[in-house]
Amino acid sequence: MSVRSGACVACLPMSASRSYDLLLLDFGGVCLLNPVELHHKTEQLLDLPEGTLTWLGPLDPSTDELWQRMIAGDGITERDYWTVRAEEVGRRANRPMTRSEYMSMLYDPPTPDLVRPAAQRTADAALAAGYGVSVLTNDMRDFHGPEWELRIPFLQKMDHIVDCSDTKVLKPDPRAFLRAAEMTGVSLDRMLFVDDQPRNVEGALACGLDAMWFDIANAEDSWSGVGDRLGLSVG
Repeated sequence: MSVRSGACVACLPMSASRSYDLLLLDFGGVCLLNPVELHHKTEQLLDLPEGTLTWLGPLDPSTDELWQRMIAGDGITERDYWTVRAEEVGRRANRPMTRSEYMSMLYDPPTPDLVRPAAQRTADAALAAGYGVSVLTNDMRDFHGPEWELRIPFLQKMDHIVDCSDTKVLKPDPRAFLRAAEMTGVSLDRMLFVDDQPRNVEGALACGLDAMWFDIANAEDSWSGVGDRLGLSVG
Protein backbone atom coordinates (compact mmCIF):
# COMPACT_ATOMS: atom_id res chain seq x y z
CA MET A 1 0.00 0.00 0.00
CA SER A 2 1.49 3.33 -0.98
CA VAL A 3 0.67 6.14 1.42
CA ARG A 4 2.87 9.01 0.33
CA SER A 5 2.96 9.74 -3.69
CA GLY A 6 23.20 3.19 21.49
CA ALA A 7 23.83 1.66 24.63
CA CYS A 8 20.13 1.15 24.76
CA VAL A 9 19.81 0.06 21.15
CA ALA A 10 21.30 -3.36 20.55
CA CYS A 11 22.76 -3.56 17.07
CA LEU A 12 24.62 -6.31 15.30
CA PRO A 13 27.85 -5.51 13.46
CA MET A 14 27.76 -3.76 10.12
CA SER A 15 30.13 -1.74 7.98
CA ALA A 16 30.51 1.79 9.32
CA SER A 17 30.40 3.10 5.76
CA ARG A 18 27.18 1.29 4.87
CA SER A 19 24.45 3.54 3.50
CA TYR A 20 20.75 2.97 3.04
CA ASP A 21 17.90 3.99 0.83
CA LEU A 22 15.08 3.05 3.20
CA LEU A 23 14.27 3.19 6.90
CA LEU A 24 11.89 0.28 7.50
CA LEU A 25 10.00 0.50 10.79
CA ASP A 26 7.93 -1.79 12.87
CA PHE A 27 4.97 0.26 14.10
CA GLY A 28 3.58 -1.02 17.41
CA GLY A 29 6.05 -0.39 20.22
CA VAL A 30 8.60 1.32 17.98
CA CYS A 31 6.35 4.18 16.83
CA LEU A 32 3.08 3.55 18.67
CA LEU A 33 3.07 3.33 22.46
CA ASN A 34 2.89 -0.23 23.73
CA PRO A 35 -0.25 -1.07 25.76
CA VAL A 36 1.84 -1.59 28.91
CA GLU A 37 2.81 2.08 28.66
CA LEU A 38 -0.91 2.84 28.86
CA HIS A 39 -1.75 0.85 31.99
CA HIS A 40 -2.71 4.10 33.71
CA LYS A 41 -5.24 4.79 30.95
CA THR A 42 -6.68 1.28 31.20
CA GLU A 43 -7.05 1.59 34.97
CA GLN A 44 -8.72 4.98 34.68
CA LEU A 45 -11.14 3.91 31.96
CA LEU A 46 -12.15 0.74 33.82
CA ASP A 47 -12.20 2.36 37.27
CA LEU A 48 -9.48 0.05 38.55
CA PRO A 49 -7.20 1.04 41.44
CA GLU A 50 -3.89 2.51 40.35
CA GLY A 51 -1.25 -0.21 40.12
CA THR A 52 -3.74 -3.02 39.48
CA LEU A 53 -1.94 -4.07 36.29
CA THR A 54 1.50 -5.23 37.38
CA TRP A 55 2.74 -7.04 34.26
CA LEU A 56 5.02 -4.69 32.38
CA GLY A 57 6.14 -6.64 29.32
CA PRO A 58 9.00 -4.85 27.56
CA LEU A 59 9.31 -2.21 30.28
CA ASP A 60 10.31 -4.85 32.84
CA PRO A 61 10.27 -8.43 31.55
CA SER A 62 11.01 -9.72 35.07
CA THR A 63 7.39 -8.87 36.00
CA ASP A 64 5.92 -10.74 33.05
CA GLU A 65 6.53 -14.45 32.53
CA LEU A 66 4.12 -14.55 29.61
CA TRP A 67 6.07 -11.81 27.82
CA GLN A 68 9.30 -13.72 28.43
CA ARG A 69 7.77 -16.82 26.84
CA MET A 70 6.56 -14.81 23.86
CA ILE A 71 9.98 -13.22 23.30
CA ALA A 72 11.62 -16.64 23.54
CA GLY A 73 9.25 -18.10 20.95
CA ASP A 74 7.91 -20.55 23.51
CA GLY A 75 4.63 -21.30 21.76
CA ILE A 76 3.18 -17.82 22.39
CA THR A 77 2.67 -15.38 19.53
CA GLU A 78 2.23 -11.67 20.06
CA ARG A 79 -1.44 -12.05 19.16
CA ASP A 80 -1.74 -14.82 21.77
CA TYR A 81 -0.07 -12.61 24.35
CA TRP A 82 -2.46 -9.70 23.89
CA THR A 83 -5.49 -12.01 23.74
CA VAL A 84 -4.56 -13.41 27.15
CA ARG A 85 -3.87 -9.95 28.57
CA ALA A 86 -7.14 -8.55 27.26
CA GLU A 87 -9.03 -11.38 28.93
CA GLU A 88 -7.17 -10.70 32.17
CA VAL A 89 -7.98 -7.00 32.02
CA GLY A 90 -11.62 -7.90 31.46
CA ARG A 91 -11.65 -10.19 34.50
CA ARG A 92 -10.20 -7.39 36.62
CA ALA A 93 -13.05 -5.16 35.48
CA ASN A 94 -15.69 -7.91 35.84
CA ARG A 95 -16.54 -7.89 32.15
CA PRO A 96 -15.58 -9.95 29.12
CA MET A 97 -12.97 -8.31 26.90
CA THR A 98 -11.55 -9.43 23.57
CA ARG A 99 -8.21 -8.36 22.17
CA SER A 100 -9.97 -6.10 19.67
CA GLU A 101 -12.01 -4.45 22.45
CA TYR A 102 -8.88 -3.89 24.52
CA MET A 103 -7.03 -2.28 21.61
CA SER A 104 -10.02 -0.16 20.69
CA MET A 105 -10.33 1.07 24.27
CA LEU A 106 -6.70 2.24 24.27
CA TYR A 107 -6.20 3.44 20.70
CA ASP A 108 -9.53 4.55 19.30
CA PRO A 109 -9.82 7.40 18.64
CA PRO A 110 -6.13 7.57 17.71
CA THR A 111 -4.87 10.73 19.38
CA PRO A 112 -1.48 12.26 18.50
CA ASP A 113 0.03 11.46 21.90
CA LEU A 114 -0.13 7.73 21.11
CA VAL A 115 2.73 8.06 18.60
CA ARG A 116 6.19 8.68 20.05
CA PRO A 117 7.37 12.25 19.36
CA ALA A 118 10.86 10.92 18.63
CA ALA A 119 9.39 8.65 15.95
CA GLN A 120 7.80 11.63 14.27
CA ARG A 121 10.95 13.76 14.49
CA THR A 122 13.19 11.00 13.15
CA ALA A 123 10.85 10.07 10.31
CA ASP A 124 10.56 13.72 9.29
CA ALA A 125 14.34 14.14 9.35
CA ALA A 126 14.85 10.96 7.34
CA LEU A 127 12.35 12.02 4.69
CA ALA A 128 13.91 15.48 4.51
CA ALA A 129 17.33 13.85 4.02
CA GLY A 130 16.04 11.85 1.07
CA TYR A 131 15.53 8.47 2.72
CA GLY A 132 12.43 6.45 2.07
CA VAL A 133 10.51 5.61 5.24
CA SER A 134 8.08 2.70 5.32
CA VAL A 135 6.38 0.46 7.87
CA LEU A 136 6.53 -3.34 8.09
CA THR A 137 4.07 -4.51 10.73
CA ASN A 138 2.61 -7.88 11.67
CA ASP A 139 -0.61 -6.89 13.35
CA MET A 140 -1.86 -3.37 12.71
CA ARG A 141 -5.00 -4.19 10.75
CA ASP A 142 -5.60 -7.34 12.78
CA PHE A 143 -5.47 -5.33 16.02
CA HIS A 144 -7.10 -2.08 14.91
CA GLY A 145 -9.13 -2.79 11.77
CA PRO A 146 -8.53 -1.68 8.17
CA GLU A 147 -9.53 1.99 8.48
CA TRP A 148 -7.79 2.97 11.71
CA GLU A 149 -4.46 3.80 10.05
CA LEU A 150 -6.11 6.44 7.87
CA ARG A 151 -6.60 8.56 11.00
CA ILE A 152 -2.91 8.47 12.00
CA PRO A 153 -1.08 11.48 10.48
CA PHE A 154 2.27 9.78 11.10
CA LEU A 155 1.28 6.87 8.88
CA GLN A 156 0.18 9.17 6.09
CA LYS A 157 3.82 10.30 5.81
CA MET A 158 5.02 6.78 5.08
CA ASP A 159 5.99 5.76 1.57
CA HIS A 160 4.46 2.31 2.08
CA ILE A 161 2.68 0.33 4.76
CA VAL A 162 3.37 -3.39 4.51
CA ASP A 163 0.95 -5.10 6.89
CA CYS A 164 1.42 -8.83 7.33
CA SER A 165 -2.16 -9.08 8.62
CA ASP A 166 -3.15 -9.09 4.94
CA THR A 167 -1.29 -12.30 4.09
CA LYS A 168 -0.85 -14.06 7.46
CA VAL A 169 2.86 -14.42 6.62
CA LEU A 170 4.36 -12.74 9.68
CA LYS A 171 7.81 -11.52 10.62
CA PRO A 172 10.30 -13.15 11.07
CA ASP A 173 9.30 -15.29 8.09
CA PRO A 174 11.66 -14.31 5.25
CA ARG A 175 8.67 -13.85 2.96
CA ALA A 176 7.55 -10.85 5.02
CA PHE A 177 10.84 -9.05 4.34
CA LEU A 178 10.81 -10.06 0.69
CA ARG A 179 7.31 -8.64 0.37
CA ALA A 180 8.57 -5.35 1.84
CA ALA A 181 11.32 -5.26 -0.78
CA GLU A 182 8.81 -5.95 -3.54
CA MET A 183 6.34 -3.30 -2.37
CA THR A 184 8.92 -0.59 -1.70
CA GLY A 185 11.14 -1.33 -4.68
CA VAL A 186 14.23 -1.22 -2.43
CA SER A 187 16.65 -4.14 -2.17
CA LEU A 188 17.00 -5.70 1.25
CA ASP A 189 20.64 -4.75 1.61
CA ARG A 190 19.73 -1.06 1.25
CA MET A 191 17.32 -1.08 4.20
CA LEU A 192 17.73 -0.30 7.88
CA PHE A 193 15.07 -2.21 9.80
CA VAL A 194 13.97 -1.35 13.36
CA ASP A 195 11.84 -3.67 15.52
CA ASP A 196 11.19 -4.22 19.23
CA GLN A 197 11.02 -8.03 18.91
CA PRO A 198 14.46 -9.69 18.94
CA ARG A 199 13.31 -12.60 16.77
CA ASN A 200 12.21 -10.17 14.07
CA VAL A 201 15.59 -8.45 14.18
CA GLU A 202 17.33 -11.79 13.87
CA GLY A 203 15.06 -12.73 10.96
CA ALA A 204 15.83 -9.47 9.17
CA LEU A 205 19.57 -9.95 9.58
CA ALA A 206 19.29 -13.46 8.18
CA CYS A 207 17.55 -12.01 5.12
CA GLY A 208 20.34 -9.51 4.45
CA LEU A 209 18.91 -6.34 6.01
CA ASP A 210 20.79 -4.30 8.57
CA ALA A 211 18.63 -4.28 11.67
CA MET A 212 18.38 -2.67 15.08
CA TRP A 213 16.55 -3.80 18.17
CA PHE A 214 14.34 -1.09 19.68
CA ASP A 215 14.32 -1.05 23.48
CA ILE A 216 10.88 0.19 24.53
CA ALA A 217 12.13 0.73 28.08
CA ASN A 218 14.62 3.27 26.66
CA ALA A 219 12.62 4.58 23.73
CA GLU A 220 14.22 8.02 23.43
CA ASP A 221 17.72 6.56 23.40
CA SER A 222 16.59 3.94 20.90
CA TRP A 223 15.32 6.61 18.52
CA SER A 224 18.51 8.58 19.01
CA GLY A 225 20.41 5.47 17.92
CA VAL A 226 18.31 5.23 14.76
CA GLY A 227 19.06 8.84 13.90
CA ASP A 228 22.76 8.30 14.51
CA ARG A 229 22.80 5.21 12.31
CA LEU A 230 21.34 7.24 9.44
CA GLY A 231 23.60 10.21 10.07
CA LEU A 232 20.68 12.47 10.87
CA SER A 233 20.58 15.58 13.03
CA VAL A 234 17.30 15.13 14.92
CA GLY A 235 16.22 17.97 17.20
